[in-house]
This record gives sequence, C-alpha cells and structure tokens, in this order.
Amino acid sequence: MRLAKVRGTVVSTVKDESLRGVKLLLVQLISESGNPQDDYEVAADVVGAGIGEWVLVARGSSARQQQRYSEKPVDAAIIAIIDTVSLDSGLLYDKREDF
Repeated sequence: MRLAKVRGTVVSTVKDESLRGVKLLLVQLISESGNPQDDYEVAADVVGAGIGEWVLVARGSSARQQQRYSEKPVDAAIIAIIDTVSLDSGLLYDKREDF
C-alpha cells in the first residue's frame, strides 16, 4: 500500500463495461517524508475520497480484494482516507490541519 494525495478526477465516457459506475481519481504518490513525488496514477475510489485528501492506495491484485472490484480490471484502489500519519520523529500529517 502507498500513501497518496487526491489531485483530481478522471472521467471516461467510453470504457470497459465492467467499469461503469466506478469513480476514478488521479492521485499523486507521497514520499515517506510527506513530500509529493513525481508519480501520479489513476485509482478506483472505494471510500468516497475527495480532492486534497490523503489516502491509502492498494495496488495490483490487492486492489481487487474489495468485493465490488473483484471482477473489474482495476490495478489501484483507494481503500482508506487518512486522518493522521505519525513517525517516530513526530506527526507527519493531520487531516484537521490540512484544510
């Protein structure tokens, strides 16, 4: 699993039939120091995340473990919205301070 920040939405009117109704979000991966990385990816949203939120992204076969996506061609899924991230050096992220 990876930490990421939701940067936007992805809309596709022509897609595989099994993806109808799947909300797709553009996420930017976050480094262990809390900085945005250059990497972006598209992830299916399982939990109702919004733009600007930090999220937990499952990738590969783990992304399809969520019941609604088991038979869909999904390679990344947002499985949690992050409230806080703490390291031994202190608090890295707190949702209450981000908005």
